[in-house]
Amino acid sequence: MGVADPDRTLEESGSLFITLGATFLLGLAADAVGRRTSLPRVTLLVVLGFLIGPGVLDLLPAEQEVLFELAAGIALTMVGFLLGERVGHLVAEGGAREMLILSVAIVLCTAAVVGAGLWLIGVPLTMALLLAGIATATDPAATADVVDAMGGEGRFSKLLLAIVAVDDAWGVLAFSVLLALADLLAGNGEGFLEPLRAGLWEIGGALLLGAVLGVFMAKVTGRISPGEPTRLEALGFVFLLCGGALVAGVSFILAAMTMGVAVALLANHHERPFHEIKRLELPFMILFFVLAGAQFEVRSLWAAGLAGGCYVALRILGRVVGGWLGGRLAGSGDRTRRWAGLALMPQAGVAIGMALLAAEKFPEHAEALMQTTIGATVLFELVGPVLTRLAISRAEDRSPVGG
Repeated sequence: MGVADPDRTLEESGSLFITLGATFLLGLAADAVGRRTSLPRVTLLVVLGFLIGPGVLDLLPAEQEVLFELAAGIALTMVGFLLGERVGHLVAEGGAREMLILSVAIVLCTAAVVGAGLWLIGVPLTMALLLAGIATATDPAATADVVDAMGGEGRFSKLLLAIVAVDDAWGVLAFSVLLALADLLAGNGEGFLEPLRAGLWEIGGALLLGAVLGVFMAKVTGRISPGEPTRLEALGFVFLLCGGALVAGVSFILAAMTMGVAVALLANHHERPFHEIKRLELPFMILFFVLAGAQFEVRSLWAAGLAGGCYVALRILGRVVGGWLGGRLAGSGDRTRRWAGLALMPQAGVAIGMALLAAEKFPEHAEALMQTTIGATVLFELVGPVLTRLAISRAEDRSPVGG
């Protein structure tokens, strides 16, 4: 058994800390640029990550993948917890009906438009169904970051955050159903129930974990002095939930959202845990978006080809139609109907995870699925936040520049 070289270990640790320090400082610069221009911070951070990543300058250490997994788990759990507070407030204000109708309509229309459109242009039905399920995934972190950077306190911003919080559940469920249907059409009927069982566990397990920890957190939180003790308490629950979700194999952002809803509704005498997590969130978010950008490769955009371009166009159409239709059914205002779908364009790691699962079950479509999904994800993660910012500025009738 070899003995680790201490000099090499120190060198690797030094590279890691240099990466962290430089990332935080560059993230601060991106934040300053985002506040003075119409470019969302998240887009700038993703572009920055792409430039310093393996695809261009290759400045990141080999440990970046492990670091990305750690940053993603913590950042998305924090995002989910804070989104849960917004959902809880919206429910308390009587906005649950509008949120649910809009979110379901957008998911269903996205799946229907993408699936039908791809099939009509000649994509095999099985692959069209799989891409339809993948298209329902969104990026709650990017959407929340744009809203927060714009100081989103308007009705549309609050509704948007609530929709993107529950969208994870609907997306997982829609993908599970379409994956099971594709499995059946491919002649694998004996495996029809397995994708549904896995999807229901990912949702149900997340809701159960988040509810249990959320109720417990609501009971004990606020009984200690504010400041550092409350910060440690909030971080402890966030880390417990993140670890529990990973061990149980459930959606940690959905579990965290459930925990946040429980705390918001049951401990409404104070909001200290949310304030403390909000103060700690930014460094993890910067690290997450920069490292996410480092995972992207430009050739994925070209490799997606015609099918990828059609997928992108159909997903945009499905989101816009879903927002308009859902808004009509929910009795939303004209601006909400017009801009809700466009505001939900960002797409990130969840879609790639879905594509990996689909590729494993359908190896004959694996290459096309991965090329289309990764290429579209790169595009939606770059352009999506810009569209979200535009939609918020138009729906709330304010300038898209600054803030």
